[in-house]
Amino acid sequence: MSDDFSFDSSDERSSNAPTHPFTRLTPECVLDALDGVLAASGERTDGRLLPLNSYENRVYQVGIEDGAPVVAKFYRPGRWSDEAILEEHAFVADLAAHEVPAVPARVIDSRSLHAFDGFRFAIFERRGGRAPELERRDTLEWMGRFIGRIHAIGRQAPYVERPALDIQTFGYEPRDFLLASGFVPDDVRASYEAAVTLALEGVERAFDAAGDVRQQRLHGDCHASNVLWTDAGPHFVDFDDSRMGPAVQDLWLLLPGGRDDASRTLAGLLAGYEHFCEFDPRELQLIEALRTLRLIHYAAWLARRWDDPAFPAAFPWFNTQRYWEARVLELREQIGAMQEGPLTP
Repeated sequence: MSDDFSFDSSDERSSNAPTHPFTRLTPECVLDALDGVLAASGERTDGRLLPLNSYENRVYQVGIEDGAPVVAKFYRPGRWSDEAILEEHAFVADLAAHEVPAVPARVIDSRSLHAFDGFRFAIFERRGGRAPELERRDTLEWMGRFIGRIHAIGRQAPYVERPALDIQTFGYEPRDFLLASGFVPDDVRASYEAAVTLALEGVERAFDAAGDVRQQRLHGDCHASNVLWTDAGPHFVDFDDSRMGPAVQDLWLLLPGGRDDASRTLAGLLAGYEHFCEFDPRELQLIEALRTLRLIHYAAWLARRWDDPAFPAAFPWFNTQRYWEARVLELREQIGAMQEGPLTP
């Protein structure tokens, strides 16, 4: 999964959104929106526009006359409130102020969130980089140090407007939506319902075993595609899924498949992480449970977004018989993985 995947209960549905809002976001609209804001800083777009890889939102690299290109993110209508977006902006700005390599939204004319023709958007510096080499121990420790620094700042205050990563919103609610939506084929429905119900029972047991772990502000979607590596080290992008949750959420997404490889990778990350932030080992109970929630949530994310023309084009395999049969097998594998016990670094 290379893109963000959260949703609010207010998300648009295909039944009442025959024309998706993003169909109005033309290149002319994007350039006009940016020119209206950038005028305050004496900048102007030069007409160059490159769509970047994003499905939840629409993200563009935009050329600037006599200057470096910028990145513009246009937020999906109906997903986050203005207050929730600004909370994320404030968190990332705080990280940057503490010299954590995160990319904050630019503040122009005293604002980081802007509006044009019914769309909300933010402007960021363009940062280059390559994928981190996660098979290297020194890279893992470097990554772990910066994730630890993110979490040390994340623990200083809670989110108020943004929700938490929990079993209800990432498990039961998306399960119920999928079973009521008509997306699951009739001849797979019983198998899927049985598998997802057993999987959620396993998730409940894992959370019970972990106990009352700390909830804190997270990156939320800290996989390798959201980390850009340069000779100076990593920098973290796309905090759009930032929310409250357990610290291990920002670690397990970097783990490879296979318990031995995952254990080695986790050991490297924690070796760096604990220089800056204490890690509660009880959270190891949650790794496979969080993976299970992500899988359930992701299927519902695709279903909820199916009215967006970008989704059928990008995910043609979704909503096929084979897709749902694979989800049943995947959930059964997760039931087994949760029964194996926690991963140990």
